[in-house]
Amino acid sequence: MSFDHSGAGPRPLGRDSTAPTFFDVVAPRTRVIGTGGYLPEQVVTNTELEARLPTTAEWIKTRTGIEQRHIAAPDEATSDMAAVAARRAIEASGLTVADLDLIILATSTPDSPLPASAAHLQHKLGADLIPAFDLNASAAGFLYGLTIGDQFISAGTYKTVLVVGADLMSRVTQEDDRTAAALFGDGAGAVVLVPALDDGRGILSSKIQADGMLASLMQLPGGGSAEPLTEERLAEGRQYLRLDGKKLYEISIRHLTSYSMQALKAARLTSAELDWVVPQQGNLTIVTTISERLGFPLEKFVLTLADTGNTQAASIPIALDEAVRDGRIQAGHNVLMCALGAGISWGTMMIRM
Repeated sequence: MSFDHSGAGPRPLGRDSTAPTFFDVVAPRTRVIGTGGYLPEQVVTNTELEARLPTTAEWIKTRTGIEQRHIAAPDEATSDMAAVAARRAIEASGLTVADLDLIILATSTPDSPLPASAAHLQHKLGADLIPAFDLNASAAGFLYGLTIGDQFISAGTYKTVLVVGADLMSRVTQEDDRTAAALFGDGAGAVVLVPALDDGRGILSSKIQADGMLASLMQLPGGGSAEPLTEERLAEGRQYLRLDGKKLYEISIRHLTSYSMQALKAARLTSAELDWVVPQQGNLTIVTTISERLGFPLEKFVLTLADTGNTQAASIPIALDEAVRDGRIQAGHNVLMCALGAGISWGTMMIRM
């Protein structure tokens, strides 16, 4: 979905526009001018999972907030989903594929180890001979991609950057793993970035971090240079996702709350000046706790996880696109985004749409 780019100023900050603001206004360098999303047609409900796994539909909903997830068709690859979302974002921006200067694809489920799925995406879009690369920061990948895109635009290297988050999690989860099968879904989301105008709208702050000491909490151990796949490892299911849900839960709450506050502070805003939070769509309990600790009402969180499950790098851009298209997020709104995934890697960002 696109926004009005006429240069009209943002809505006044805070509840009282006449009251003095404690912090100076941050001048953004990069803005979003178009969003797009894509979810595969096939839907798998909790009831369907209950029929084949040692769990119940109500248990999944109560523990996670998820009611269904979308699953890619057998002939669909990550780059296919990314291409649909990208086309929608480009169309919403009012630009064309020919206007793109750079493509960044955030994914942890590429089409293949080589080449980068971004190269396939570039080809499927019919883009010019421009740079295109993959970025793997798990669920935080989209925020990493936005941060990198912002740097390229701020430096004057590129003017128009396409950032896509796409993951096909159903291909890396075991069908009999009741935790992973219930949590994850497939999908893609995208945005188009361009230089900011002098209207206060754009990326206000970004915080990205990683802690490799906790890499074992979420991993896909087999298939890389450290553990090439063999018949024995395939039989052991080393090609599938493994995660320590309890520890990830605790760390997600701690880091996403702390770094969300840091992103707010860096943007020189307070939680009272927030309009929306678009979190990683991973677990409703995590989101609820973050809401309580930030002192920001849950009804102002954009939530799609009941319908989509956790789509990893696609999670935030899918939710962002939905809220823009249905009119909840409007031009001038202050939006906080936050996500944490494997690595562990996490990120937070403040943006004025």
